[in-house]
Amino acid sequence: QVQLVESGGGSVQAGGSLRLSCDANRWIYCIGWFRQAPGKEREGVAVHVSDGTTKYVDSVKGRFTISKDNAKNTVYLQMNNLKPEDSAMYYCAVNTISFRCNLTPDEYNYWGQGTQVTVSS
Repeated sequence: QVQLVESGGGSVQAGGSLRLSCDANRWIYCIGWFRQAPGKEREGVAVHVSDGTTKYVDSVKGRFTISKDNAKNTVYLQMNNLKPEDSAMYYCAVNTISFRCNLTPDEYNYWGQGTQVTVSS
């Protein structure tokens, strides 16, 4: 059983920054951040593999950075130069089923409760 607790969401103006945190109760091979805006499908934002490999959706490349503190089993998402289209509920998720670590939400079997990010123009 994996427990995930997200924090760090909030409201900022466009161009601002936020850092999301996700605390896991154990070591994780593949962990990622996903988001879902009202009326839209959930999409993968960034994933982190235990070997240090990271993947990002094109729309956040150069602005978002995913990192992991292995000592704490905590994964972070540093979000810079935020845009209104980044507004969504952000979820931390873990894949414990396979060694695939992609941006596909269906591959992830444990999810946090989410933290809201709102970016105003």
